Amino acid sequence: MTARPLTLYHISDLHFGLEDRRALDFFKAELAREQPAAVLITGDLTMRARHREFAAASAWISALDVPVTVEVGNHDMPYFNLIERFVDPYRRFLAIQSLLERELQLPGLAVVPLKTATRAQWRFPWSNGWVTNRALAECCAAIDALPQGTRAIVTAHHPLTERSPAGKRLTIGGTRAMEELAARGVFAVLTGHVHDAFDIEQTTARGPLRMIGAGTLSQRIRSTPASFNVLRVSGDTIAVEVRNMAHVPTGAMQIQTVPENAMPPRRADEPVAPVNQVPAIDPPVH
Repeated sequence: MTARPLTLYHISDLHFGLEDRRALDFFKAELAREQPAAVLITGDLTMRARHREFAAASAWISALDVPVTVEVGNHDMPYFNLIERFVDPYRRFLAIQSLLERELQLPGLAVVPLKTATRAQWRFPWSNGWVTNRALAECCAAIDALPQGTRAIVTAHHPLTERSPAGKRLTIGGTRAMEELAARGVFAVLTGHVHDAFDIEQTTARGPLRMIGAGTLSQRIRSTPASFNVLRVSGDTIAVEVRNMAHVPTGAMQIQTVPENAMPPRRADEPVAPVNQVPAIDPPVH
């Protein structure tokens, strides 16, 4: 008898403070209907890390009636209180602290976190990713400790692409991280940050690595309507569906290369999904 696929929901960039309430309600309805094995949230719960934004995000996440793991995004670091940012940057996560960077054990599969958001960097802006030696070592140690035969999915906020096609530095340490994860046979790396979905096989010096990105459930769309990923894990395969209220097919929702940021594309060389629903302006943040 063939085992049923394991269904996972992958969501990202909720951006409470500028959330899309219709998209969040749509997600909740799909969750209740389908009852996936887990929800994997890859960061940016808030828009400006304000207390009221964290309160709203925490209440929404706490009501999810399935196992959940949450990554920290760059928008989740305190913006206006630099003392708190450096001394206690996760204090506002208190209500969902047990879900933060939580490793999940599922049948034949483990979800392992990889931190990419930092309090500060030697470059500006601090919104870009950085896989520190410590973060990579902790992730690899967790993968190495898994029971034999257990496949690993890694969750992070920033895509691990280290440089854009134009040569701009994106995620520091991303190339090394991809090599280490590829060498360990990681099933896929799930990320957010760029607000458009993608499903890319990255070639590394130590083998191929699949990178899967989720879109956004906020009003800050890039070139696709609000969406989330449905992953069907069966044996050695992961099937990805980009589910959205507009019923746009998955292929039309996915970009083919990782962009520099989550802003709507404005230059000819920036990747745009085939559906090409680029907003005229990025919604203002008050």
